[in-house]
Amino acid sequence: MTCEDYGTGKTQENFPVASRLIAPGLRAPILAYYRFARAADDVADHPSLAPEAKFELLDGLEATLLGKTDRDPAALPLRAQLGERGLSAQHALDLLTAFRLDVTKRRYRDWDDLMQYCRYSAMPVGRFVLDVHGESRASWEPSDALCSALQVINHLQDCAKDYRALDRVYVPLDAFERHGTFVTALDAPRATPELRACLQSVARRTASLLLPAAQLPTFVKDLRLGVETAVIAAVARKLNGWLLERDPLSEPVHLNRIEALWLAGGAVGSELARRLHAAPGHSAHRGGA
Repeated sequence: MTCEDYGTGKTQENFPVASRLIAPGLRAPILAYYRFARAADDVADHPSLAPEAKFELLDGLEATLLGKTDRDPAALPLRAQLGERGLSAQHALDLLTAFRLDVTKRRYRDWDDLMQYCRYSAMPVGRFVLDVHGESRASWEPSDALCSALQVINHLQDCAKDYRALDRVYVPLDAFERHGTFVTALDAPRATPELRACLQSVARRTASLLLPAAQLPTFVKDLRLGVETAVIAAVARKLNGWLLERDPLSEPVHLNRIEALWLAGGAVGSELARRLHAAPGHSAHRGGA
């Protein structure tokens, strides 16, 4: 039994993977990391597997990643890439911590509890990509903020689906309590005023993450990655703005292709202009690199 036996075929992601902006020579490790994460996510979210079976599969992924066995093919490409490039397995192991939490943990007490989850579910993604590019660890702090913001945005976008399909609620329980509502309100076709206020309060907390996240491109030396992070930050700001205005239970909170291209074009132009302006006599943050 391996993780690949239980794929769910989900296509929506919390973050762009191996964008065309990423240098072709660096896409292999990022795609291998994605394959590993996808396999673990499919196991944690599988609707019929027992928790014990899920833990067994996640343990198999870890053992294969660490070279203790070859039984799970989903981990082999990442293990090979880590070995070839001298990269640590820690960011992948951190992801497994989050997926193990997903097997049994269905509620989050407050914002700090949710951020602790993001420490393992979201932050390792950005850190891995930065490490692949040889960026300074000083870039981790704004990357952590951006990845956590994207994670919470995804939780808000999918709050009703996660509740109905998995009985999993990432919206902090104290936010429901402050606004006089309950998690069961997520099962309605549209949000009540109380639930709207609850979800908007989480989006406002997310907006506070987007302030340091916007600085990530200035810490990134690689041009392609700097432009990529600028695009991702712009997407996060747009989606979070919509979550402050729209009801994710009854209204779309996703970019269509034209909207995404328009937003990406503006972000690319702005970041290229910033770097061109900084090049002659100004210096962007280098994070001590």
